[in-house]
Amino acid sequence: MSASSSPLTLTGLFIYPIKSLGGISLPAADLTPQGLRHDRRWLIVDERNRFLTQREHAQMALLAVEPAYNGFLLRHQKRPELLPLYIPFEATPERTLFVTIWDDMVFAWRGTRAADEWLSEALGQPCKLVYMSDMARRECEPEYNLAGTLVSFADGYPYLLATEESLAKLNTQLTEPVPMDRFRPNLVVRGAVADAEMAWADLRINNLPFRAVRGCGRCVVTTIDQATAQKDPTGEPLRTLATYRKPDGKVIFGQNVTGPVTGHLRVGDKVVLG
Repeated sequence: MSASSSPLTLTGLFIYPIKSLGGISLPAADLTPQGLRHDRRWLIVDERNRFLTQREHAQMALLAVEPAYNGFLLRHQKRPELLPLYIPFEATPERTLFVTIWDDMVFAWRGTRAADEWLSEALGQPCKLVYMSDMARRECEPEYNLAGTLVSFADGYPYLLATEESLAKLNTQLTEPVPMDRFRPNLVVRGAVADAEMAWADLRINNLPFRAVRGCGRCVVTTIDQATAQKDPTGEPLRTLATYRKPDGKVIFGQNVTGPVTGHLRVGDKVVLG
């Protein structure tokens, strides 16, 4: 158990409907076999049908996603002449293709031609928007996935958990503090001792079982200001994290987590370890 004197509480729920674009903070969310409902079910791919992320295309940070009726609005934060684009919760199966994300090839449904054109203009290169339907099956890393857990277009796991205290500790060592959006978590918890989550295994949120599988290796995306798409020239916060969060050669912040295939979470839910 945590040595903290305060109870562990879920203080943040976030989804990223289109991988590597802006996130949405939610007061409550349903669980699915792939994670929080609507999280990373859409993906942008290039002409070779390979996924695009902020790692190589920092300007993706400027594409904000907002909730809308039965879907989302996509808005360019620096180009008001690009009218907001409506994206439905789901695509339709009229046009399909296989896309590549990391080493996985995934069956996907095409978005609209209007979305492809909007994104190609916004990102300055030909690209397509695709959707992962419930027909697609993408599993987590096999060496950490005895239960056959599924994942959306997220990097590797259905949930990423971070704690407010670990971010606060990091920020005490930075010249310029960074917000939590640099780390793109789904679940944010308060009440832990800083870094304590690195030792967590089984936990329950709203009495639903979750499991912290492995620490999340961080990349250059953490150095990108999500409001300006500018990379920190000094490599922060990655550089500072590397001084105390680098086991096995990877800079770690947050925990990759698996969970139940159904259920409901709400900000304010109690988090119990063990």
